[in-house]
Amino acid sequence: MNIQAGKEENELMKFMFGLLLGLGLGVAIGLIIAPQSGEETRTILNEQGQGILLRSGALSDQLRSRANEAIEQGRDRYVRTKNELTDRYSNARSGDL
Repeated sequence: MNIQAGKEENELMKFMFGLLLGLGLGVAIGLIIAPQSGEETRTILNEQGQGILLRSGALSDQLRSRANEAIEQGRDRYVRTKNELTDRYSNARSGDL
């Protein structure tokens, strides 16, 4: 994964998180000003809050998984590059260019 793709993916995840947060807040505000009894509104808000928590937990797990994958890819690329440069250096020192 190159740096540009990682930045784009990060921006997309930020956008999706903001979208979900905005949606949740919009629903909550709509329910607060809805013509329902306080008890009904609190029940609905509680249910909506639980749903938002579940979705945000899933999103957090997905972000963590992608971050771990990116870290692992970075480590692999580092090791390959280091080994390649070490081999080239050794060949150059021994005159086996």
